[in-house]
Amino acid sequence: MKRILIIATGGTIACKKTEQGLVPMLSSDELLAMVPSIRQIADVDTLQLMSLDSTNMRPGHWVQICRAIEDRYDQYDGFVICHGTDTMAYTSAALSYLCQNLRKPVVVTGAQKPIEEENTDARINLEDSVRYAASDDAFGVCMVFDGRVIAGTRARKMRTKSYNAFDTINYPHLAVIQDGQIISYIRELKPYGKPVFYHDLNERIFVFKLIPGMDPGVLLQLEDLFDGFIIESYGVGGIPWEGEYSYDDVLAKLEQDGKIIVMATQVIHEGSDMTVYQVGRVAKEQYALMETYDMTLEAAVTKLMWAMGQEQDKRRIRELFYTTINHDLLFHH
Repeated sequence: MKRILIIATGGTIACKKTEQGLVPMLSSDELLAMVPSIRQIADVDTLQLMSLDSTNMRPGHWVQICRAIEDRYDQYDGFVICHGTDTMAYTSAALSYLCQNLRKPVVVTGAQKPIEEENTDARINLEDSVRYAASDDAFGVCMVFDGRVIAGTRARKMRTKSYNAFDTINYPHLAVIQDGQIISYIRELKPYGKPVFYHDLNERIFVFKLIPGMDPGVLLQLEDLFDGFIIESYGVGGIPWEGEYSYDDVLAKLEQDGKIIVMATQVIHEGSDMTVYQVGRVAKEQYALMETYDMTLEAAVTKLMWAMGQEQDKRRIRELFYTTINHDLLFHH
């Protein structure tokens, strides 16, 4: 029987009702006791790492989860992280960069309703996650939710209340789990060598959502607070280049001051390509802009934090950002 560690961090799955609304209160042991069938799937231990609503999850907590896995990596065959759904896609992506070259699975899961409720998705999600973590083919960081297995860098919360809360973006599901059976769509060879764990993230990253008529000077107001800027543009990607709303001078100043600038798109599917239109091509050729291509915003944010946490040199940061990790990037120029 495989040895699996359930690491609890709080989230809806562990919530109880209070007068102020739902609050994570159940322990990891209590979660496990609610799904006795798990004991037939694997030899399971639990670890209560924190008890947070995932809205309160921060980069330091991602490093804490990474260290918990690293410290116990040799003792277990797989890990299941119970997490709140609101920032679960960020945590799944962050762990993909913090925990690399894994021959064992790290499965992130949670629920849309507390495990104590009668009509909850929590019990099946937890059971599916342990089942997947205990399977021979599973490795690396992924999310298991509503019977779907999603690469850790490809998940996006698309629905606030429905059980099928998460979709995989610009990449197929790795597998589905139906009636206790795992149907794998993508089979890969496990990596060689030892796992690599990272502990440094640069949290000074700002996501700037472009809206029509936005004053470019806003970015300069923020310059002292941040080292990296991700600009969410429209469509395949461009930047306003005319009249008083031109970003030309602002981008020049940010680049001159050594800031990292990454262009993303507000469109969820199919990604960016700044070479298509003049408004994108001119900016990309004139400045050393990077772009996210088919990456999710969650992956882009956490990958930039990771890359800038490892390197100071712009060229090396660029190399790391454009290195495909856990299926996060299919194409780039």
